[in-house]
Amino acid sequence: MLTDNHGRKINYLRLAVTDRCNLRCFYCMPQEGLSWLSRKELMTYEEMLQTCSLLVKMGVEKIRITGGEPFVRKDIMQFMTALSKLDGLNELTLTTNGVLTAPHVPELKKIGVKSVNLSLDTLDAGRFFTITRRDEFSNVMETLEELLKHDIEVKINAVVMDSRNTQDIIPLTELTKELPVSVRFIEEMPFNGDGHVYSGIQWNHMRILDEVKDKYPLIKKLPDPLNSTSYNYQIPGHQGSVGIIAAYSRTFCGTCNRIRITPTGELKTCLYEAGGLNIKDLMRQGTDDEQLKYILLNAFQHKAKNGWEAERARVEGVGVHESMASIGG
Repeated sequence: MLTDNHGRKINYLRLAVTDRCNLRCFYCMPQEGLSWLSRKELMTYEEMLQTCSLLVKMGVEKIRITGGEPFVRKDIMQFMTALSKLDGLNELTLTTNGVLTAPHVPELKKIGVKSVNLSLDTLDAGRFFTITRRDEFSNVMETLEELLKHDIEVKINAVVMDSRNTQDIIPLTELTKELPVSVRFIEEMPFNGDGHVYSGIQWNHMRILDEVKDKYPLIKKLPDPLNSTSYNYQIPGHQGSVGIIAAYSRTFCGTCNRIRITPTGELKTCLYEAGGLNIKDLMRQGTDDEQLKYILLNAFQHKAKNGWEAERARVEGVGVHESMASIGG
């Protein structure tokens, strides 16, 4: 069993395969001025597969593919198919914005993907355009339909932003009445890539829950799965469920079982840390699997206790303002 210095089991990798995205959501990246990584700066599929194979042998049981948007990278399905065949990998999942995903749903089902996180911050096409700066709402809804048609579990991720989409909290919640989906509201985070100091949030997890309770006072708390990042609820008579993720408040750090690898191969043992160890560079310098294993084990023994500690450990003056696309959603 793979554990960190706080005794937490590490068995979940979030692997970002690209920084590129076909949307420009304002809370994730600036409208202009964000340069995409060159191909040579990205990990190759071979490097990613080798890294994942090693981590699975070390104890990782679940891998989530993220971006950017995974489907903007060519041949992503070939890579995911290869990943799905790793001996010891129990769960392969995906986070997508849904713009290009619909045609790939049957193949996702075929390789064993049982759950997909779909980013969708509003059910209003006009607000979707305002938030994403792109007119792709119909494609995202088509992806939602395809996923449900193929019996793939869907978790809808909606970032709650003051004066932007708080009016969507109830309409999104109402999706759970007729559809077997989990609608998860996420506190807004500072990873917008604009370099500005983030002053905190207006809508934390408690305020979001209060908003839902005002409409649905009989909403009930569900047991939270082990290592869950969300507080989970269900409204009587509804097929689906509601989750609230305290991504900025960071109340779930005590059971964190996750590590991240960015598109450039940087290991992040916490979303809020500055990073440092680069797996891609080590591999290209000739580091073999056995050496890399011990380097990784050492890194896991320096995992921050929580996101607040990780943020404090950043170099003075280097605040949290990277683009989420450059880290991995």
